[in-house]
Amino acid sequence: MSLLHSKNVRHKHVVIVDYDERWVESFQQESENLKKMLGTILIEAHHIGSTSVKGLAAKPVVDILLEVSSVVEIDNLQAAIKNSGYQYWGEYGITGRRYLTKGTERRTHHIHSYEAGNKEIDRHLAYRDYLRKHPTIAAEYEALKRRVASQCNHDIEKYCDGKDAFIKHHEQLALKYIASLKSKSSGE
Repeated sequence: MSLLHSKNVRHKHVVIVDYDERWVESFQQESENLKKMLGTILIEAHHIGSTSVKGLAAKPVVDILLEVSSVVEIDNLQAAIKNSGYQYWGEYGITGRRYLTKGTERRTHHIHSYEAGNKEIDRHLAYRDYLRKHPTIAAEYEALKRRVASQCNHDIEKYCDGKDAFIKHHEQLALKYIASLKSKSSGE
């Protein structure tokens, strides 16, 4: 089993629900909580993942990407993080990331923190923006998620594995898409 989905943080259920407008509000509220906790360490909070794509069905867990000035400073705030209701997981299988979760019985948020300039930030934002601009691809992704969720018997590892090839393929297309937009806007 991968570090990313070890048994000690396994979801009890893999359930895909229809898009919920309240996910945006949940992101905004949680971002405010994180700003208060992290202070000047936090540069910017981004809503990522399926809950950030209007109309896209998802697991009802809001993903947040934090651009921070220093992940080491997040390490130094572990007590405050835990006292604020988060679980601190460290890198959790991805070098340079600091991973937090909120909710124990029912997970509500996944927080992925990276130092500004980390390439993982671009990857997450490109995929989100790509799905937002390509509703046909988003619909294919939703159909895949629903199919895999119905077949994985609530095993998060199987669920993630079932989406992996699609995500990796479209992340590469997303990065190219974003690069082409930047190239057009700079007049190249």
